[in-house]
Amino acid sequence: MDSVGIGSADSLAEIYDRYAPQVERWARRLAGPRFDAEDLLHDVFLVVLRRHHEFRNEARITTWLFRITAQVVRWRRRNDVLRRWLWGLHGQALAESRSAGPTPVEEIERREESLRLYAAMDRLPEKYRTVLILSALEESTGEDIAALLGIETNAVWVRLHRARAKLADLLTEEEQP
Repeated sequence: MDSVGIGSADSLAEIYDRYAPQVERWARRLAGPRFDAEDLLHDVFLVVLRRHHEFRNEARITTWLFRITAQVVRWRRRNDVLRRWLWGLHGQALAESRSAGPTPVEEIERREESLRLYAAMDRLPEKYRTVLILSALEESTGEDIAALLGIETNAVWVRLHRARAKLADLLTEEEQP
């Protein structure tokens, strides 16, 4: 089904049903904890609805959907930075977690760690950040990442190595007084 045509309302609904969980997961991981993944998911599929006629079946639909997702997240993150700068809303609180289970203290610790990690990741160049997220959080293979980003597999490994080193440096910098 990865090469399905996107011509009718039925096929658009079928694509949403099949790929929405994957697109939401990508959006959540690319955007980080400050953003509502469900809103991003809807933004992605609004783009799909507007631009479905542009899909030519030359690439896998997951590649097309990932590129739209990455662009929507990039746009939203850029606007969020501008909005926080313009209105001085630095340090927005995290949205409440949907999962139940951990104690309030564990939840606070998890959020602090997540904020710290994403703050460091936000300082990485986008090409390193995206590869790191796809590898570490999505657990995608090098070949899948290469296909999603339209780059060579060797470039994925180089970017991933550099991303890990830069992230480690950023996290170490943060720990030092």
